[in-house]
Amino acid sequence: MKRAWILFATVAALLASSPVKRASVIAVEKSIDQRMKQLTADDRPLAFARGVYLDGYGAVFTTEVNLAVSAGPSPFQPVVPKEAVAKIRKTKLERLPALRQSMKEMLMSAAASLDEVPAKEQIAIGVSLVYFSYEDASGMPGQILMQGERGKLIDAKLGRVSIDSVVKAQEF
Repeated sequence: MKRAWILFATVAALLASSPVKRASVIAVEKSIDQRMKQLTADDRPLAFARGVYLDGYGAVFTTEVNLAVSAGPSPFQPVVPKEAVAKIRKTKLERLPALRQSMKEMLMSAAASLDEVPAKEQIAIGVSLVYFSYEDASGMPGQILMQGERGKLIDAKLGRVSIDSVVKAQEF
């Protein structure tokens, strides 16, 4: 029992010493969720954004998105027609640039709202894209990661520098 109290006290002390308030992280999570809803015609988010603050690194947010919601195989249609597969692929390819741009905007917004994160620390967003087995996902990313220093992201938001010059983007 004594060990449990020591563990509890240690965790409480670590959480209390974090410069970033959980409420600030939750506000960014909700903002990301709203932007993800805007990217698709579907109002049901696939997953809700989750964020954490890592002391000495910065704030990291992750989410999942399906850029084109579609009907998959069913007892009445066991194989998805090639035309439907092609339409899904076309829709997802068309929405990828909007997702990339939206992620940059999310980074700038997060940087502006997370005042407690030091300017030299990172703001990072990772989006996992969902593909089903019947889809043609060739040449499309499964995950997009973007990050930048909070101070530089604020400079981009204020128009002092180009957002593309301060964001490191990776696609896998």
